[in-house]
Amino acid sequence: MTALDCDVLVIGGGIVGMSTAYAITHAAPGTRVTVLEKEAGPARHQTGRNSGVIHSGIYYRPGSLKARFAARGAAEMVKFCAEHGIPHEVTGKLIVATERSELPRLHGLVQRGRENGIPVRELGPAQIAEYEPWVRGLAAIHVGTTGVCDFGAVAARLARLAQDAGASVRYGARVRTIGRRPSAVAVRTADGTVLRARALVNCAGLHCDRVARLAGDDPGMRIVPFRGEYYELVPSRASLVNGLVYPVPDPAFPFLGVHLTRGIDGGVHIGPNAVPALAREGYAWHTVRPQELAGTLAYPGSWRIARRHWRYGAGELRRSLSKRAFTDAVRRLLPDVTADDLIAAPAGVRAQAVLPDGTLVDDFLISQSPRIVHVLNAPSPAATASLPIGREVARRVLETLGAGRVRGAR
Repeated sequence: MTALDCDVLVIGGGIVGMSTAYAITHAAPGTRVTVLEKEAGPARHQTGRNSGVIHSGIYYRPGSLKARFAARGAAEMVKFCAEHGIPHEVTGKLIVATERSELPRLHGLVQRGRENGIPVRELGPAQIAEYEPWVRGLAAIHVGTTGVCDFGAVAARLARLAQDAGASVRYGARVRTIGRRPSAVAVRTADGTVLRARALVNCAGLHCDRVARLAGDDPGMRIVPFRGEYYELVPSRASLVNGLVYPVPDPAFPFLGVHLTRGIDGGVHIGPNAVPALAREGYAWHTVRPQELAGTLAYPGSWRIARRHWRYGAGELRRSLSKRAFTDAVRRLLPDVTADDLIAAPAGVRAQAVLPDGTLVDDFLISQSPRIVHVLNAPSPAATASLPIGREVARRVLETLGAGRVRGAR
């Protein structure tokens, strides 16, 4: 039998991959773990290109993985940041209704928050002004457990903790092929290196469906990339926002709408919108990868999304192409903002799993096949929930290895 290089290979060095490596080494000391990340460092894509919000879990269906893992993960993330000296702040947030038609949905969020065990406070216009003097709305709810942190720093710290426990992290290791045998999984990277392990974990984010197919598994979905574009307030106007301010989301979509986020650096990010990206790492309109775009366009689910939600998509596209339209969306919450107050900020891309019938997968999606665990849908709030997600994935892969129960898993 060919010697194995490690027990578990983890593909993907974002916050979920690093959390998984950390959870495995913590739960089963001595388990040999290797993380393969194609970039030169950790957290270069979804983890490092979001607004840094520690989500409370208020939005998510009671009993879902998102609801359970976000609420638990938010508390754990704050504690982790405090223990490891990572910049963070529990700011609380407002979810604000600006039109009467939004009031029933706002009340529904109050009920959902209570079902998920999240303390919320209902506010009228005068009480909104106590938290955010420049924000206008008919009603709002205050969620005190929401905050902000540096998720890139969290991922880097998880990588270091895993390495301290014996894990290996290899950067610049792009996976090209995956082979499977009854007793092992083999991966070949772009430089020709072959690594063999007893099990594999797919945390490849924007490329997770492609990695699943490389392994010979049908993921039953496809990643359709959506670019989220941000602006930020010019420093002289950052005082317009004290904390986090969100609109009432449309329940038909997993996107939360254009919101206001005071980050750990004191700057205020505004966004994101959500428009189809022309590449899986398409952070600008001019970034086009024809093969990836052709794959998205050939997927039946993409066209079914477009037919079903074209009005919503048209509005998002208009806000992408017109700064004035984007400003108008912001002014619903923050009327004193002008286009001159907004400067462009780096965009992110959301890895959204879509089913063949055009359904946007709402919950986290984790699947298994012999010797492999696939994380197939882990967009927001996955960074918030990354510690419990990592434990759940570790539990599954360690059961495959017969290595016992993960500490702290519930």
